[in-house]
Amino acid sequence: MAKGKPSYLLSVFTNRCPRCRHGDIFESKNAYALKGSQYMKMHKHCPVCGQPTEIEVGFYYGTGYVSYALGVAFSVVTFIAWWALIGISINDNRVFWWLGVNTFLLIVLQPVFMRLARSLWLSWFVKYDPNRETHKPENTERIIQEQIGNW
Repeated sequence: MAKGKPSYLLSVFTNRCPRCRHGDIFESKNAYALKGSQYMKMHKHCPVCGQPTEIEVGFYYGTGYVSYALGVAFSVVTFIAWWALIGISINDNRVFWWLGVNTFLLIVLQPVFMRLARSLWLSWFVKYDPNRETHKPENTERIIQEQIGNW
């Protein structure tokens, strides 16, 4: 990334820490490392700036709504693309072919959507800090250590 302020969208799509926009928030870069649920394991803190990735217990419950919105947006885009390129007709089952292809793509892309939803959700609550070297990350006062991972 460039020396100045890194791009917000690039940091979200590459699953980078929203505070420094350089550190990876997920332990694995591969969204399809499905063995042992490695694709969703997150660092407890950003390896670059130390920002905690779990701000409070149950913080990532809201990502279900974000993932749903991403799925709906993806379906709308594929519908429009299918309509423009192939056309939609019930008479020859083209709409049902779109439904099948769209469903298959949603299932295949679900790990990517889930990671993107977490990255977006975290970026909405943790803002970029250009002076991160001199400022410590905010204390996560609502974290109860015994409750981490109970979701």
